[in-house]
Amino acid sequence: MQFSISQGNIATTAADCIVVNLFEGVEAPGGATGAVDAALGGAIRNLIAAGDFDGKAGATALLYTNGKLPAPRVLIVGLGKAEKFDAHGARKAAAAAYKALAKLKGVKQFATIVHGAGSGDLDAAAAAQAVVEGTALASYRTPNYKREAPEPGPTQCTVVEYDAARLSNIEAGVRRGERIAAGVNLARDLSNEPPNVLYPVAMAQRAQTMAAATGLRCTILGEETMRELGMNILLAVSRGSAHEAQLVILEHAPAGTESQPPLVLVGKGITFDTGGISIKPSERMEEMKHDMSGAAAVIGAMQAIAELGAPRRVIGVAACVENMPDGNAFRPGDILTGMTGKSAEILSTDAEGRLILADALAYVARFAPKAVVDLATLTGAIGVALGQQAAGLFSNNDDLQAALMAASAKSAERLWPMPMWDEYMEAIKGDMAEVKNSGGRAGGVSTSAKFIEHFTEGYPWAHLDIANVAWTTTERDALGPKGATGYGVRLLVDLAEAY
Repeated sequence: MQFSISQGNIATTAADCIVVNLFEGVEAPGGATGAVDAALGGAIRNLIAAGDFDGKAGATALLYTNGKLPAPRVLIVGLGKAEKFDAHGARKAAAAAYKALAKLKGVKQFATIVHGAGSGDLDAAAAAQAVVEGTALASYRTPNYKREAPEPGPTQCTVVEYDAARLSNIEAGVRRGERIAAGVNLARDLSNEPPNVLYPVAMAQRAQTMAAATGLRCTILGEETMRELGMNILLAVSRGSAHEAQLVILEHAPAGTESQPPLVLVGKGITFDTGGISIKPSERMEEMKHDMSGAAAVIGAMQAIAELGAPRRVIGVAACVENMPDGNAFRPGDILTGMTGKSAEILSTDAEGRLILADALAYVARFAPKAVVDLATLTGAIGVALGQQAAGLFSNNDDLQAALMAASAKSAERLWPMPMWDEYMEAIKGDMAEVKNSGGRAGGVSTSAKFIEHFTEGYPWAHLDIANVAWTTTERDALGPKGATGYGVRLLVDLAEAY
């Protein structure tokens, strides 16, 4: 999707379609929508009066201009109730508009006003960013392996602003939205790729290519180096796979921040998870290609952080491993000792994400981090607790938790704080090792987080369990198709800039 900015009147803009908006309950449109309505002889007011358009959030209506405007079509998108409208409302409205336009074969390029920058009282740059993000995320298409490419939707969008004084802010918002949406869509691409295409080495190579294009410093550790470092817990998960594990380190350090204690982002990157010896049921196992969505979010966020020039040092770490069963695979009953010297007793090889995070989190202590945040598709139980409405947040530091909650509110990627009481540690005390990698079904989301915390030393830490929000089997809203959501990229960008 290509975006451009134009100063002028949307009613006189030449495009295949122009997009305007309306709040719920409005009977006489004003502003840009009112200007279009007047040019069409009251067609929008007639639509409202007839009860055919009510302005509810995400509703759309199409009008043909019959030569009364340079554009042959007008799309009106509903913004919902004015008192509930925010930047995420603008994001969803833009996405709904794009989805409606994508159904029209004659629309290849369109123009839109900035939803919310007028009567919605949103900051112009924030509104423009939201509109671009919504449009770019809605236009996402999964990687295609069919012989014929699917019919593309509109590929060009012009953002039109009447007030010349606001044009620089609008442009800043547009460019910011482009970069963040590109990071989200990169994460989606990685998570959607088939596991025979995206295995650990291939994932590391894609991260390396992205780093070269954006100026990030990239270091990749192979299994020999990880073995020398004592990362035996992570490497145990990789033992049954023909593909070598990789630890990808991406560093963003603008001039003057090279010695700054970094914010470190760590992602679980299980490129395919069979469950190992504790093998999963075959039903829906194909979806386990997205068990690297935490690492994908970190890679996508690091791309956006680099392109936005975030003014602080940020390090992203992707622990990329494939969990397969063969004669070399680790087993229930094994005891493993990792980089910290701490031991773990294996009850289930399907509780592998916390194992690779144990050594990845031990490794990042060398950076003397300001804070560490890990993202992982860790437990099915988090979906039982929270549905698909929010990821679970676990932290040992109140300030970091507050910063994450603020980033969640700004990005509209919801988090919900979950308990980290000491009693949860009792459930994972090992019989022959310090900890065991499963505390049973009861309290499973918190006992898994306590297992991970056991391997963190000397830094504020937060764990985001994103298993319930990283993947969707249906199109939940207009922001994207079914499959990978790219959850976490917007959240991490906002955290990196504010923390």
